[in-house]
Amino acid sequence: MTRYAHLFDGLTPKRVGVVSLLCLWAAASTVWFFKNTFLDLLVSALCVGYTCMVFFTVATNLQQRRVPPWVAQVASIILGSFAGTVLTGLVKGRDIATMFSERFFGVLITMSMGIGFGCWAVWIYYHRQKEARREAELAQARAERAQLEKSVLQAKLALMQAQVEPHFLFNTLANVQHLVETDPPSAARMLESLIQYLRAALPRMREEATTVGREVDMAKAYLEIHAMRMGSRLAFAIDVPEALRAQPFPPMMLITLVENAVIHGIDPCCDEGSITVRAMDEGGRLRVSVADTGEGISPKKGAGVGLANIRERLKALYGGGARLVMEENAPRGVVATIEIDGMVPAAEGVPAPPAPAAVS
Repeated sequence: MTRYAHLFDGLTPKRVGVVSLLCLWAAASTVWFFKNTFLDLLVSALCVGYTCMVFFTVATNLQQRRVPPWVAQVASIILGSFAGTVLTGLVKGRDIATMFSERFFGVLITMSMGIGFGCWAVWIYYHRQKEARREAELAQARAERAQLEKSVLQAKLALMQAQVEPHFLFNTLANVQHLVETDPPSAARMLESLIQYLRAALPRMREEATTVGREVDMAKAYLEIHAMRMGSRLAFAIDVPEALRAQPFPPMMLITLVENAVIHGIDPCCDEGSITVRAMDEGGRLRVSVADTGEGISPKKGAGVGLANIRERLKALYGGGARLVMEENAPRGVVATIEIDGMVPAAEGVPAPPAPAAVS
């Protein structure tokens, strides 16, 4: 019998209760029209109603494609009304021969009422199922749209990140070329540092997220390369608490701010300048800043590809939960700060990567 059990899926207490109430209403609404008592009509309604319910459930669960589902359901109501009418006569103690001879008119009335109420119930069921399918299709369409928007967002982030990568790399190689032309021995040391930097940085450029510590380590390597090129013109310091090094952070953003501080801040104007990279926790908000004592904010500052991409990526990744702030530094220079709401609590028992000592 278990192989046919699926045919009766849907015979829930809720459906039985609905059919019982429908039978009660049918008996109450027709008792005034017949000489039968209310109890007699209720017995007839329940026998026909329950039989139609079973036939309808089986017809709905049949795995067939020869006829449309609604045709099978209407046919089940007709057959169920007939079987329910026969069951009514048996329950009331009548023999089948009498039912289809002397009481045939009553049998027709009972069957007709069963078919009428049953088809009305099928019509309601069909439209409810149609509405449910429409809602399911709408939910599926919304899910597909959300997935498409997510894919577009990921593609947009990849495009913006791809724009950052060559911009940073080509500027760094240009610095190496300049040193090769001016100081070949130092160029060899810088090239070795650059190789070490790229070996660590390139695998991370396509990642969607890294940590504050890893980004700070790359920024430190970058600053060491430029300190070799600029000599006493550039000093730098790293101020990142150990507890913040494991915090998630978008890749290639901090290095872009450091690059701007060197290329557009210190290099064009100063005989001596400094850059300080800091990270701090302000009430659950992560603030990572790059402060330089260079040229200061100019009309072009903040309009470059790197800064524009940072703003776009922060908006795409965090919505209104992150921003890039550009401020004047005292006595001169710029402080560029990335603020991200909702820090991740540090994992207990998992040590963060070691922080580099301050370098100047």
